[in-house]
Amino acid sequence: MSLFSFCPLYFKNDLYHVLTNKLSNELSLILCVLVAIVIPYLLGSLNFGIIISKLFYHDDIRNYGSGNAGSTNMLRTYGKGMAALTLAGDMLKGALSVLVGALVLNPMAGTTIDGTYVTNTPVDGIAIAALFVILGHIFPCFYRFKGGKGVATFGMVILVTRPLIFAVLLVIFVIVVAGTRFVSLGSIIGALMFPILLNRLDTNYPMGWFTLASIVIGLLIVFMHRTNIKRLLAGKESKISFGKKDKAPTENGDKK
Repeated sequence: MSLFSFCPLYFKNDLYHVLTNKLSNELSLILCVLVAIVIPYLLGSLNFGIIISKLFYHDDIRNYGSGNAGSTNMLRTYGKGMAALTLAGDMLKGALSVLVGALVLNPMAGTTIDGTYVTNTPVDGIAIAALFVILGHIFPCFYRFKGGKGVATFGMVILVTRPLIFAVLLVIFVIVVAGTRFVSLGSIIGALMFPILLNRLDTNYPMGWFTLASIVIGLLIVFMHRTNIKRLLAGKESKISFGKKDKAPTENGDKK
């Protein structure tokens, strides 16, 4: 079940089926796929860590700490308030992107036959939107394709599409971070666990497109944590602290 399950538009109709009444199926599909790609990517490219650091501090968060534009680096550099604003913004664009995908190519626009959900929507717009909002966050066109790691945005995608699985992943994330104080480790484990939990816990609806997108996103998030993985293996990874801010240059000593 999804948080959008209570919205009639999520079940009954989508832009694709509206367009097919006036255009060919092929042209309707192309137009809807473009919408599911372009709008989420542009939303993802709105990096709130960069926006907030420039708006409030006339600086670039990527010049400090890990050089990353995510909420963890915002917490270390500017404190809890700015980290919370960054987290909220990054999660909001994930929710909006999923809504766009649901409205244009809705995998739930179908009927239930003998307990099995049957859809005649050829592509899962939610899966496409989820993938491209993450790509936009990691490779934002507005900031020379250097953004964050996509964890918060992906977390919101999971929350609005699979809230039960989100709850399980949140528990795992909290346990890992509380036990190790490594946010990166919790993020990596969560990204890898989601496709597995999706396959085990959610078997009611068509899974192909969304499962594939979740695997790609999970691997992409792990790849974006490659330097963290190296530091974890070397015992040099920074531990999270909710105390004093640490406005230090990037970890390689350079301004980025």
